[in-house]
Amino acid sequence: MKQQKLWMYYLLAWVGYVAYIYIDNVVNGRGSQPYVWSHLVASFVQFTFCFFVLYPKFLNRKLILVFIAGLIVAEGLFISTRWLVEEVLYVWVIGHGNYNPGTSILYYVGDNWWKAFQPILLSFIIWAFLETFNRERENEQLRQEKTQAELAFLKSQINPHFLYNTLNYMYSMAYPVSDRLADTIIKLSNLMRYMLADNANNQVDLEKEVDYLSNYIDIYRMRFEDHFFVDFKVSGNTGGVQIASLMLIPFVENAFKHGVMDDEQRPVRIKLQASQHMITFSVSNKINRNQKDHSSGIGMANIRRRLDLIYPGRYDLLIANNGDTYKSTLSIKLTQ
Repeated sequence: MKQQKLWMYYLLAWVGYVAYIYIDNVVNGRGSQPYVWSHLVASFVQFTFCFFVLYPKFLNRKLILVFIAGLIVAEGLFISTRWLVEEVLYVWVIGHGNYNPGTSILYYVGDNWWKAFQPILLSFIIWAFLETFNRERENEQLRQEKTQAELAFLKSQINPHFLYNTLNYMYSMAYPVSDRLADTIIKLSNLMRYMLADNANNQVDLEKEVDYLSNYIDIYRMRFEDHFFVDFKVSGNTGGVQIASLMLIPFVENAFKHGVMDDEQRPVRIKLQASQHMITFSVSNKINRNQKDHSSGIGMANIRRRLDLIYPGRYDLLIANNGDTYKSTLSIKLTQ
């Protein structure tokens, strides 16, 4: 905790304690007696010692014996300070102390130990509350930083296979320079610009996400020409709707990697239905039995993690696989 705030809370706590002592003594008819002020002076010394020294430095399991010794020192600070004020200073200034002459040290200690314990208890309550509050705030900040770091890492892991394949394709097209090559480069440039965009809150317009999917599909269409069959449909209202960036593309990547795209009778079907409160995105494809890579799909583990982080309790992800067709359906509730 910043030192300035610590001092502010300390002063507020001390003012509250002074008010408590004053009210307690006024109620009991002792509001103007000199020993009330000696009580406050002793409490101030003890409270400050506990708040700034004892609890911050020695309240630790490994230092428990030192801490217990510190509590004894705190009691001693209160009692000795009060004794010096009442039985030395008061005797010198006003001619008498608070206790009768000849009062033993043991009696004085026994009569003051509970009064000495009150500032110890109050300072501990205030310090513990502030420490807990400060740690919780720091933990929340760390959780947010960790979440942002995880999201940034997961986003960076979504598209490497697609980029490598597309760059290889562009290399093969570079020999006969053509308009198609230029168009492909432009679309790829748009994809990369979108992927690398710095979205502070990780949210983008759904229309931009749709454009990204369209460009992605178009580049694949150029690669496979007449042997590429994908049915991409968008319904509902995408205007003004926002979604976490790159949330939908892993499902399409998975379909293109593990599915059959050259069967006109069974095209890859991609459907997006949107409203201001809910989006539903589904991708289905015929399973490619000649696929050598039997992994669960590009980014699918990552996308589940991102969904848990960004839309906890607000999404449903259904995966259906009957051995012939693979279908994934994602529904996201956009509002709390």
